[in-house]
Amino acid sequence: MLVDSHCHLDKLNYEDLHADVGAVVENAKQRGVDYLLSVGVTLKSFPKMMELIRPFDNVFASCGVHPLDIEEGFDYDTLKALASDDRVVAIGETGLDYHYQPEPAEKQKDAFRQHVRLAVELNKPLIIHTRMAREDTLQILREENAQKVGGVLHCFTESYEMAEAAIELGFYISISGIVTFNKASELKDVVRRLPLERLLVETDSPYLAPVPFRGKENQPAYVREVAEYVGLLKGVSGDEVAKVTTENFFKLFSQAKK
Repeated sequence: MLVDSHCHLDKLNYEDLHADVGAVVENAKQRGVDYLLSVGVTLKSFPKMMELIRPFDNVFASCGVHPLDIEEGFDYDTLKALASDDRVVAIGETGLDYHYQPEPAEKQKDAFRQHVRLAVELNKPLIIHTRMAREDTLQILREENAQKVGGVLHCFTESYEMAEAAIELGFYISISGIVTFNKASELKDVVRRLPLERLLVETDSPYLAPVPFRGKENQPAYVREVAEYVGLLKGVSGDEVAKVTTENFFKLFSQAKK
């Protein structure tokens, strides 16, 4: 059994590549990917995503505003109302991204803090996006008591030291298809050094398809390639990675029911 711990099912190409979301879920199941976590990135798009996934008991949801989507609107009360849905097992995707837009950093930080406060209030773990913002990300997590609920640094591409600091706060580290890329040598080394008991695997579909699908649209079925590659790096079988990362997922997202 495998879990795709981070995908965006509402963003896949249903015009040309997939008949519907049911076909995507079935495709994943055919490759042993039995559970998916579909992650929201804006408040405006969240209701449509929920409508899309509601028929599928094996698809969970997370609600948040991506740091690069803050300009589209952020409101604490609206986020709280949406995130209180029983199908929502996590808060996010939230965090900081200074790579493309360093200018609105203060707005990002304010929204990030509010996400963490809501996560603590609702007792739901966090899904964190962080890019070129290591110190600020960790500082806010510490100051806002994120260790009370824990969470995951998704699509991890940062340093081993940051991973260690996050793990100390009760967080997990999620590995995407980036780990299969030739130039991802630092990430490969991080994966080798981290304990499997603190790892999750994900696709971040429809982005970042792993080798041998690189350049194509990603989909949850391809999380198997990520798990098998993590196994190669750590000297264990892909089945062992699947088993442990699935246990990790349900330990972290305790409101997600098998």
